Amino acid sequence: MSTLKNRVIEKQELELLRKSVRDFSRKEVSEYYDEWERNGNIPRDLWRKLGDQGFLLTEIPEEYGGLGAPLSYSMAIVEEFSKLGYSAISTNLSVHDIITAQYILNYGTEAQKSHYLKGMASGELVAAFAMTEPGAGSDLQGIKTTAVYDETKKAYKLNGQKTFISNGQHCDFVIVVAKTDQTVKPSRGTSLFFVDVSSEGFSRGKNLEKIGLHACDTSEMYFEDVWVGEDKLLGNLNEGFKILMSELPRERLTISVNAVAAMEGVLEQTIRYVQEREVFGKPLSEFQNTRFVIADLQTKTRVHRSFVKECMDMMMDGTLDTATASMAKLSCTEAQGEVADKCLQLFGGYGYMKEYPVARAFTDARVQRIYGGTSEIMKEIIGKDIFKE
Repeated sequence: MSTLKNRVIEKQELELLRKSVRDFSRKEVSEYYDEWERNGNIPRDLWRKLGDQGFLLTEIPEEYGGLGAPLSYSMAIVEEFSKLGYSAISTNLSVHDIITAQYILNYGTEAQKSHYLKGMASGELVAAFAMTEPGAGSDLQGIKTTAVYDETKKAYKLNGQKTFISNGQHCDFVIVVAKTDQTVKPSRGTSLFFVDVSSEGFSRGKNLEKIGLHACDTSEMYFEDVWVGEDKLLGNLNEGFKILMSELPRERLTISVNAVAAMEGVLEQTIRYVQEREVFGKPLSEFQNTRFVIADLQTKTRVHRSFVKECMDMMMDGTLDTATASMAKLSCTEAQGEVADKCLQLFGGYGYMKEYPVARAFTDARVQRIYGGTSEIMKEIIGKDIFKE
């Protein structure tokens, strides 16, 4: 009985949290989002406002500035932004909050957690995570960035280049994946480092222009003889790849959650539109083709919502494996692309106009099948798991 009562309380709290996100969005986002899309960035002070509302690092223990809430709370926040059509915000938040903060919590020293997590929770510090390189995307073993230890300085000299880094323009620090042992495969000689953007030798390129997620700042980063002390090592030396693999299911689940929420949001818009739009003297919703398309998309969305909930439960009890997370990421993001495309089709010519949110939902959806591991890589992971015996 107590378990049921707890579930009811959590459901009520989550609905209040979602309402808070919707209220916040009406006040702080909706009027300005189109301008942010044109500018290619959200304003820096939005991070402070998110922190003031308690929307940052909800999972992180209170001693480090968070709320100590379950995963479902932080996911509810990014879900709501995605459902409202503000995918750039949900992407920025996911990188900062659900992904990077967990790396620090799980592998950081007390000093690292106290400094970085507290700043991230308030919005004073914005985090980024630099894995991808011009020649190494889904294949993390192809990275060329190096960190060479100097015995005299008791520090590492970092050299290399990263690209497609979310939060790249706003971030105050970035966690960098680098090779620390050149004599072994990257899977056994890679480490993670904190690099503060004030570090000498660090620079970031211009904000990259993308076909979607325009308000999500995305940058190249350059490291030219950047010195980082031993205290900037995250986790154990040469165990970076192992750490990355342990956290990838969470990243892929987050992408899946955002995908389903975005599907739900664009479907709601489309259902309203087809009831209002008249063609040949009657609402578009009265045509059999419209009803069949919506019925199919609603079914797909609901099925994926159930799968994501199953994966969420697995993540919360520590049983979500890489293959299952990859299945979720593959299926949810492919479905998101289909739903956005077919919804746009029902809008007709208006769906191709940027002033209609369905157009943004369509372009924002495309990258979901790429970052966090492409659909093709997801299939490789799933296939290998099936035939591993």
